[in-house]
Amino acid sequence: MKKILIIEDEDSIRMALEDDFRLEHYEVEVASDGLEGLDKGADPQTDLIILDIMLPGINGYEICKKLRSQGIRTPIIMLTAKGQEIDRVLGLEIGADDYVTKPFSPRELQARVKAVLRRMEKEPDDTGEKLFRIGDLEVDFQQYECSKNGKKVSLTAHEFGLLKYLIQNRGRAIDRYELLEEVWGKDVVVSLRTVDTHMANLRKKIEDDNDSSRLIISIRGVGYKFRAE
Repeated sequence: MKKILIIEDEDSIRMALEDDFRLEHYEVEVASDGLEGLDKGADPQTDLIILDIMLPGINGYEICKKLRSQGIRTPIIMLTAKGQEIDRVLGLEIGADDYVTKPFSPRELQARVKAVLRRMEKEPDDTGEKLFRIGDLEVDFQQYECSKNGKKVSLTAHEFGLLKYLIQNRGRAIDRYELLEEVWGKDVVVSLRTVDTHMANLRKKIEDDNDSSRLIISIRGVGYKFRAE
């Protein structure tokens, strides 16, 4: 049975979601404020987090950033207010896996939850490659871990997804649209700028300042490719 954590301060929404997901045979944990949500979000037994943005104590953005900075890769679906495009983009950029706009139907949210869980349950590496090394960088596809010079590198879910896809297709130029579809999914609508922002953050974490250590190469007008060995 999959365990879902719902972090929502509005009683009516939180209780309705709790009932809906229990009826769908999920184990459900709830939190009514940001601090409680942050504490419960660190539970490794949680399979997915539904996270509202506007929360007392600490907002959803900060919760997402703190969990990702701690290396917690539990998928997060953020709940945003209608028309808040900036909120949606920012949520995805800091490590959320999807978003749903309020007001939403229970069926829509349940479908998003199932889609995200399916993505997480896929074989860690479809090519059969489990461990990848190049220079001082090591990527473990099974454990979803990355290290540089023997030190762990904390990556968000999307940063790791980008790195994984680039490595699987190393030497091939990949356009931004393909990266969006493969890493964020077909049903998530975000701008191409989101890919560029995540790629810039990823480069800062895995590359040095000198050009000779460049692993990810920008292809002007197209997208990116990972350096062939």
